[in-house]
Amino acid sequence: MSLKIAIMRPTEGLLSKALALSQHLDLPVIAEADQNQFTALLLISPEHLALQLTGPDAPGPVSVDFLSGKAAHRRQYGGGKGQLIAKAMGLASLKSPDVLDLTAGLGQDAFVMACLGCKVQMIERSPIIAALVQDAINRAAEAPDFSTLKLSLTVMDSQRYLEQLSPEHYPDVIYIDPMFPSRTKSALVKKEMRLLRVIVGEDPDAANLLPLSRQIAKKRTVVKRPRLAPQLNQQKPDIVYSGQSSRFDVYLA
Repeated sequence: MSLKIAIMRPTEGLLSKALALSQHLDLPVIAEADQNQFTALLLISPEHLALQLTGPDAPGPVSVDFLSGKAAHRRQYGGGKGQLIAKAMGLASLKSPDVLDLTAGLGQDAFVMACLGCKVQMIERSPIIAALVQDAINRAAEAPDFSTLKLSLTVMDSQRYLEQLSPEHYPDVIYIDPMFPSRTKSALVKKEMRLLRVIVGEDPDAANLLPLSRQIAKKRTVVKRPRLAPQLNQQKPDIVYSGQSSRFDVYLA
């Protein structure tokens, strides 16, 4: 499917922001009457930047928020270093590790890792998805709690990023959460995942990331998988942490 994405023309007070985003992403700013010609629309409001799929059965708009909602709840009640992701990252022994998240998506896992004390560099290949994450970072930057977190974003293909990384910048941990193919075309998935599948697509290069990551990560490579999914590249991990719906395969350096 060919993607056509546009920015919905906002109110006059936000038009300058829309025009700046239009230039940055090379997207048109359109009137409401033209929206059905596009696959998805970026919506600018005083509160946030959101992305909305079009069509009669499209889910609601998606935005990223690190200060409230699910992200804030998980930060407060997620279980701290007792949760599976913390164990998988090796945070019992690694203090403030440098983490490279190669499949940042909407940044949820990266935010959790940053809250746990990691210095997280997110890599996201889709400029559209990255714009949602950067908007959340910009909005949260002034909050005292958020300003102490070390969370940054680079828009680039992950394999190319790894290939150009110099040894002095090798991270302690590399984190990979590849998009897993839907089992059926009619599978009901939450709107965030549905949006990512349409905009980003599958991760056909995920198999290439694991061997590269294992050469580069100084301590470990962590791969997040659905609980019953096959191992990436059929490579047996050194440690596995399994939850109800997903698991973390850990490959030690």
